[in-house]
Formats: sequence, C-alpha cells, structure tokens
Amino acid sequence: MSTLLVVGLGLVGLVLLTLGADQVVVGASRLATLLRVAPVIVGVVVIGLGTSAPEFVVSGTAAVRDNAGLALGNLVGSNILNVTLVLGVVAVVSPVMVRSSVPVREAPLMAAAVAVFGAFALVGLKFAAGVLLAVLSVGTLALLVRLSRVQDGDPLPDEVAAFVSQRPRRWWVEALRTVVGLAATLGGAQLLVDNAVTLAHRWHVSDQVIGYTLVAFGTSLPELMTSVQAQRRGEGDLLVGNLLGSNIFNSLIGGAVVGLAAGSSTIAPFGFAAVTAMVFAAVLAWLLLWRGSRITRPEACVLLAAYVCVLPLLISANP
Repeated sequence: MSTLLVVGLGLVGLVLLTLGADQVVVGASRLATLLRVAPVIVGVVVIGLGTSAPEFVVSGTAAVRDNAGLALGNLVGSNILNVTLVLGVVAVVSPVMVRSSVPVREAPLMAAAVAVFGAFALVGLKFAAGVLLAVLSVGTLALLVRLSRVQDGDPLPDEVAAFVSQRPRRWWVEALRTVVGLAATLGGAQLLVDNAVTLAHRWHVSDQVIGYTLVAFGTSLPELMTSVQAQRRGEGDLLVGNLLGSNIFNSLIGGAVVGLAAGSSTIAPFGFAAVTAMVFAAVLAWLLLWRGSRITRPEACVLLAAYVCVLPLLISANP
C-alpha cells in the first residue's frame, strides 16, 4: 500500500471520527431533552464527554491493539494542545473573557486531574490504576454536575442551548443519529489508528510521537471547532470550560480506558519530558486564568510560545 493511500485512509478516518463524534453529541443531547433529562446532566455529561469521545475511542482502540505509545501519546498530546495551541490561537484573534468562577473551580481541578494522570503514566498504567482512575472519574463527574447545577427557571446553559436550539425530532430519529454517529466514531478511530501506526513505522518514528502530534491534533478538532464557535458568540466561559473539561475527561476517563484495556499487562511508563510538558501546560493555563479571569493577546502569545517550545522536546523523545 502506497504512502499516499495510507495518508488518504487516515484522513478519511479523521473525518469520520470528527463528524461521528459531533452527531453523537447532537443526537444524545436532543434525545436527553426529549426524555426530560436535567439540563445540567446534558451539559456536563453528554456534551462534555461527547467532545472528548475521539480521544477515548482512539486511545482505547490503540491500547487494545497493544499500541501503548499511541494510546498515551494521544492523551498527553491532546492535553497539551487544548490549553496551549487551541486556547492560544483563539485568544490571539480575540481576547477570551471569563465571567464565571471557572478559574477558581474547574482550572485547579483540571491541573490536579492532569497531574494524577501524569503520575500514573510515569510509573506505568496497570488494570488497578485504570480502576482507580475510573472511580475518580465518577467522583469528578458528580462534582462537576453539582458545581454546574442551575436553579429552576434559569435559562439553559449556553453549551446545552447551542446543541438543542433546533427542535428535536422524534426520539427514534435522534436515537438513530446517535447510533450512526457512534458507529462512524468507532470506524474512524480504527482507520486513524491503523494508518497512523503504519505511517510511524514507514517514517521510522515512534508511536508516541505520532500520537502526541498528528493523532492528538486530529482528535482535538472537536474542541477547536467548539472553541471557535464559542468565541464567535462571545461565550468565553463556554470556550474555557470546554477545553478544561476536555483535559479533565482525557486524563481521568481516557486514562481509565487505557488502563482497563491493558488487562493483565502493564502499559509501559511514558517519557518524563512529555509528562512534565503536559503538567506544565496545565499549570500555566491555570495561572493565567487565575491571574485575571481572561486570556489577553500577550498571554495567548505565551501559550503559543509554550507549545512551540514543547513540540521539539516531544519530537526529540523519539527513540
């Protein structure tokens, strides 16, 4: 199979992954609305997890296929990308203002989740670590739901309204949309993982380098698109909340998926440089948000510079 064909199949997988994850979010959100599920559950659980679905599926698929470097590399790379490149690019175009208590609540929670995941990645993920991360995921979801709870009569959260603004159709239509979207997500992940590994071997680079560069960028596209749309509407809280939430879910749930998929084996310890860069990016974003509840253009340049400095460090980790 030619390299051009491998790249083409990988791009097809990326498109399927992105479009499928989007339809899962839309369908599940509207189905939950039809079933009268509380808006806060739709906002935090359905949409929050939905935009992180590509990372879970790709990393889980890679772990099952014994591509540990790609599995962890995707999660580490996505965590770095979200709070440096994505947030930096959007804030350079227009400063991001945060009016809620995100810097006080979600930002330190994000940094803590990333640090916990990083610690497990350094020592090697086992099945027991996957179980512990799964328990932490449940507790974190419950905490996020409680922090996001709205009073009766309050308007829907912006992230919910954005996805359910159109009148939902019949329940079976939305259920079919969700199932088809899930199938596209799984199929796209399979294509992306297979061809990414093929490219890594042909280009003589490690799976983890492909994971936290090309694959991580691809699986972060939903967060990028959501952030751009949120900034266009002036919803800084939605933008930052989506990115921080994605890092929380990537670290805890994504780490749990990889650990559980490992079964009786152990996912080999990840590189110290990459994990340090991930934790540094999370803490940097937290400090910038805590400093003024905003990301100005100069601060956005700091985030972009951090990514530019980190990228050669990650690539140099190639054995």
